[in-house]
Amino acid sequence: MEPKIVAINGSERDGNTAGVLRHAAAVAANRGAAFETIDLRDLRMLRCGPCGDCNDRPIRCEQTDDIPAVVDKMIAADGIIYAAPVHGFGTSSLMQTFIERAGVGYLRFDRPLSNKVAGVIAVARRYNNSDVTGQLMANVLLNRMIIVGSGFPAEVQALHKGDYANDEEGLTNVTRMVERMVDMIELLNNYRELTGRADVLDVGDRNERVGLALDELRASL
Repeated sequence: MEPKIVAINGSERDGNTAGVLRHAAAVAANRGAAFETIDLRDLRMLRCGPCGDCNDRPIRCEQTDDIPAVVDKMIAADGIIYAAPVHGFGTSSLMQTFIERAGVGYLRFDRPLSNKVAGVIAVARRYNNSDVTGQLMANVLLNRMIIVGSGFPAEVQALHKGDYANDEEGLTNVTRMVERMVDMIELLNNYRELTGRADVLDVGDRNERVGLALDELRASL
């Protein structure tokens, strides 16, 4: 079965982050894996609304934009990459909005990304790469995905468009990350095929929201 990786590009432009993801796509293709990049800048993405019932509702967000289609692609994939530039010493506003909308409105009910293989890429001129890596990594762990150890973090230094190509070490780390993601996806898929188990790892209670009996709420609808 062909491994499939979906990359979320949190950059507002077709610049260095997009270039790094094209590099990642080439690495994946060389391994026989499908790779799709979703550019958040091209989506209709609303901010979280004033309803305030996210902690109580047992069903998807009611806002109508492009987020549910992206979430469905992530659920159908074997691997997820979050890639974002550093803006204002933190992650880009597009990526922050996506994390909030997707996480609160679609992913928190039963953690459908559990056991997906994940990778994180941060792109910056020089500063705060690790802060963005840490923020995106925390989201990976929140959604119970599997992060692969690939040596140094996949952090690329770049300022002007195209500068990413000059960061040989950064691109080497991206290559290692993608290679290891494909390795882990293949390992998990082989295990599923041999055992017939859909869940290769027990993630326990998928609804960690305090005081919300999810099954009871769904049964009452």
